[in-house]
Amino acid sequence: MEIKKIVITGGPCAGKTTALSWIQNKITALGYTVLFVPETATELITGGVAPWTCGTNLDYQMIQMELQLYKEKAFERAASTMPKDKILVVCDRGAMDNRAYMTEEEFKQVQKAIGKTEVELRDSYDAVFHMVSAANGAIDFYTTENNLARHESPEDAIDLDNRLIAAWTGHPHFRVINNSTSFETKLKNLIKEITSFLGTTVPLEMKRKFLIEYPDIEWLESLPYCHKVEIKQTYLLAPEGEEVRIRKRGENGSYLFFLKSKKPKTATERIVIEKRLRKGEYEMLLNQADPKLNPIRKTRYCLTWHSRYYEVDVYPFWKDRAIMEIELNSADEVVDIPDGLKVIRDVTEEAEYKNASLARKIPA
Repeated sequence: MEIKKIVITGGPCAGKTTALSWIQNKITALGYTVLFVPETATELITGGVAPWTCGTNLDYQMIQMELQLYKEKAFERAASTMPKDKILVVCDRGAMDNRAYMTEEEFKQVQKAIGKTEVELRDSYDAVFHMVSAANGAIDFYTTENNLARHESPEDAIDLDNRLIAAWTGHPHFRVINNSTSFETKLKNLIKEITSFLGTTVPLEMKRKFLIEYPDIEWLESLPYCHKVEIKQTYLLAPEGEEVRIRKRGENGSYLFFLKSKKPKTATERIVIEKRLRKGEYEMLLNQADPKLNPIRKTRYCLTWHSRYYEVDVYPFWKDRAIMEIELNSADEVVDIPDGLKVIRDVTEEAEYKNASLARKIPA
C-alpha cells in the first residue's frame, strides 16, 4: 500500500476550492483513492469558534492545531484500513498554516504544548502546494463572497499570502503556483506538479539551475521569506543510468530522512520517485553508499521572491560561488532573479555542476 499526504494551501481567493475538485477528478483517473481532510479553520469559525470568540488568540490557535493534527491522524488511520493500492490524503490547509496567524511567542507555546518541533510540523507532509491569492497578480478576480470565514481586503490578502508562504518555506517539496497564467492554466500547473510528485514522468527542462556568486549570507538570513536547512546527501550503488540517493534534512538537531531515485524514460523525460524514510532505514541504507561518490553536505536557503520559490545551495568547499535552482511551469517561462543574487551563468545542462558530479570531486 502507498499512502501519500499532501497539503493544498494558499492565500484568500486563490482557487483552492476549484482545485480540490480538479484533484478529485484528475488524480482519481490515475488510479488513486483520494481522501480530503476539510479545512479546520473554516469548520471552527463557521461553527462559532474563532480567535475573537475564544479567550485569546493563543487559546484558539491551540484548539485549531490540536483538531488539525487529530483529523489528519484519523484520515491516515482510515486510509491504512482501506483495501487500496494507492491512496492520496489531501489536506485542505495543514498545520503550518496556523503559523501565519500567530506571533513567534504564541507559536513556541503551541509547539511546546503539542510536543513537536517546527521541522516535525512542517515536514510531516510529503508535499505542499501553495496557490497564490488572486489579490496578488489577478486582482480583478479577487473576492471573499465564496467563503463566510474570509473578510480580508486585497492588501491584507497579499500580506497573508506572504505569511503563509513564509510558514511553509523550507519544506523539502514546496511548490508555489502563481497567477502568471490564466486560471485554468494555473489549475493545470497545480495538477502537473502533483502528478510529477506522485512519480509520473517529469520533463527534464522544467528545473533551471544557475551558478551564482557566493551570496551575502547575512542578507539571505534577514529576508522575511527565507528559511535555512542543513542537508547531507549520500549516493547509493545503482544500475547504470539510474541515480539513487538518500538525504538527511533538517535544522537545530531535528532531522527527517528521504530516498529519491531518478530513472530516464526518454531523452527528455525521467521517472522520479521520492519517499520518506525512518531513521533506522536511512542508517541501514548508508551501508549501500557508492564508494566512488563522497557524501555532500550543504546549507540550503529556501526563499520566495515575487511569488516564485528558489533554493540556494551553499557548499563548504566553495567560497566564491553557490548554486540556485528554480522550478518552472514551462520551458519558456521568464526567470526573475532576486535582487541580492548575482548570476554567473545558467548551468542546467552542465554535468559538472550536478550534485552527483560534485560528489566525485570533493574530498571525503
